[in-house]
Amino acid sequence: VIHVPMAKREQKPVYINNDMFKGTYKRTHTGDYRCTPLQVKAMLRDQIEETMDMAIIESMDLSVFDIETIHAYRNRHRAFRAAHPWMNLDDDQYLLKIGAAKLGKDGKLHPTGAGLLMFGEEYNIVNYYPEYFLDYREMLDPTIRWTDRLQSTSGEWTGNLFDFYFRVYNKIIRNVKIPFKIVGGDRIDDTPVHRALREVLANCLVNADFYIPRGIVIKQDNDILKIENPGSIRVGKYQMKLGGESDPRNKALMKMFNLIGIGERAGSGVPELFSVWEEEGWQEPKIEEKMNPDRTILILSFLKKVPEKSARKKCQKKVPEKSARKKVTQKTLIQYEKILSYMQLNRWYKAADFINILDVKERRIKNILRELVDDGKLIDNGVTKGKRYKKANK
Repeated sequence: VIHVPMAKREQKPVYINNDMFKGTYKRTHTGDYRCTPLQVKAMLRDQIEETMDMAIIESMDLSVFDIETIHAYRNRHRAFRAAHPWMNLDDDQYLLKIGAAKLGKDGKLHPTGAGLLMFGEEYNIVNYYPEYFLDYREMLDPTIRWTDRLQSTSGEWTGNLFDFYFRVYNKIIRNVKIPFKIVGGDRIDDTPVHRALREVLANCLVNADFYIPRGIVIKQDNDILKIENPGSIRVGKYQMKLGGESDPRNKALMKMFNLIGIGERAGSGVPELFSVWEEEGWQEPKIEEKMNPDRTILILSFLKKVPEKSARKKCQKKVPEKSARKKVTQKTLIQYEKILSYMQLNRWYKAADFINILDVKERRIKNILRELVDDGKLIDNGVTKGKRYKKANK
């Protein structure tokens, strides 16, 4: 076995024939695939240490921010750290400190990419990030397409990341059956499951590549929560599950979430998620990666795991029951009889010998012969290639 480690993001794209856009390939479990120009550009964006959300947008001023969102954010920061030295700053200076704004060449404050995503109105955000899209779908009733939907394009709310995070989180914890705990006679509403879900949702937002189409999509049904974000996993799936290495795609956004107490555990969100799910006895979370466009998908199940022994017993029980229920048609019985009548004792036959007799394809004949072997009417020579059959001596 030869283990080929994933190239570091600073080394990507790795390409051949001196052609970055036509010679870059991505290895998956099924083969090597040529990367699209969109994927190559995403690798180039990921190379730099200063993430794209730190960039200043000098074509906009601070009027693109929603003032109510800024004040809601400041209230949460105050509740989390009341004595923080930035509490008494005016809004402009506060936005400068948290990385939502920067001084431009004209000496005036302009929004950064992170500031626009966190506090901007959707119609302003898409002027800079044309592929920006947030979508939450709740499908709790199978007879209805969705029972609730929240889209950034609706125009009924700001459509920014701050509002989306809290609106979606409150919907998730309302719909997920999370067991509460009592400590010293007091109900503890903030369980490890709550904390894990906050980390997961924040990770989705700070690791999204907002230049890639299809945006962030979160789907909730009765027992499954599916979280999709555009962009590949920067540290790789293996390291993501292992934890301990934080490399967010949007560092300025992560800083903003950290300031209000969300996503503080750098690099430990996913391992903690797996640990919490294990403690609850729920099925292990699944992490999937898709290409064209790149997407990271996290699937959280709230169903209890089936013990391995029980699953094996259940499987063993089902096999004979299924066999017993299987009905043999009159046509198949006639085919059985034709084969058995044609065959002579102590002579081996191959499947092709019966094509003219039954007038069916060879694949169907092989199935019939296998059924006769299972029924004890025939025996085979025990090989895969060049399989032969003869009558059982009964």
